[in-house]
Amino acid sequence: MRLFIKFIDLLFYGNSWIALCATAMALQTQLLLNGKFSLAPVTLLVFFATLFLYSIHRIVGLEKVRPFADKGRYKVISKFKNHILFYGFIAAIGGIIFFFKTSFRIQLALLIPAFISLGYVIPFLSKKRRLRDLGYLKIFLIATVWAWVTVVLPAIELNRALQISTILMAIERALFIFAITLPFDIRDLKVDAHAEVKTIPAKIGISKTKLVAAISLALMLFMTFLNFQLGTYDSGTLLALTLSMVSTCFFIHYSDKMEHDYYFTGLMDGTMLIQFGLVWFF
Repeated sequence: MRLFIKFIDLLFYGNSWIALCATAMALQTQLLLNGKFSLAPVTLLVFFATLFLYSIHRIVGLEKVRPFADKGRYKVISKFKNHILFYGFIAAIGGIIFFFKTSFRIQLALLIPAFISLGYVIPFLSKKRRLRDLGYLKIFLIATVWAWVTVVLPAIELNRALQISTILMAIERALFIFAITLPFDIRDLKVDAHAEVKTIPAKIGISKTKLVAAISLALMLFMTFLNFQLGTYDSGTLLALTLSMVSTCFFIHYSDKMEHDYYFTGLMDGTMLIQFGLVWFF
């Protein structure tokens, strides 16, 4: 049992889990736009880039939360610090390799999200602040970058980036990511208060934050319905994304009652894998 827990900790906090989630979202875009998916260079680039960025984020984040370093997930992250650095190094190599295997169009399209992502994890602003430390802005940056990387990049590869269906899908994905990110702000209320980072839950409270998440998921479903009307999605996809929306809304509703971080790092991030599985199944 102890060995299993170590494996789960390494999977979650070594950032392989979130990298798999990002890859699943990119594969889902391929599946919905092309009827099939494959581990193309752009998909593998998404995996390695996510692994690299989250590895940096974990390490830099430790310096920002020293009073909490011996508690919960931070204690585990500190324990696996050397592992995270190693995986980040390997991911950087993998990212560089697959970056040059993608088309020039994708390389250009990566510039803006790459700069935003690096600015999110590296303290380049005054007082050693990151974009993540700019309060309300961070969640919108996360949603935008994730939608761009997991929808727009695969769509560029398929020459479908400028279609209305792709734009609707990108908005749908951004709304979904926005919704599942809010519970993390609920979880981090104490940490963000210590770092003087203003977030939506700190401003409007937990109950209203969960309502905002539910509204975001409802808007996501509306975008899904529009793509169904356009013929991009079939009835199976509509059902799959509806089930994803309902189950995610349920998980978010109970997020403030859960204390173990597995619920957030494992399940809330894992809703991306659940959604991909549902879309693939139906």
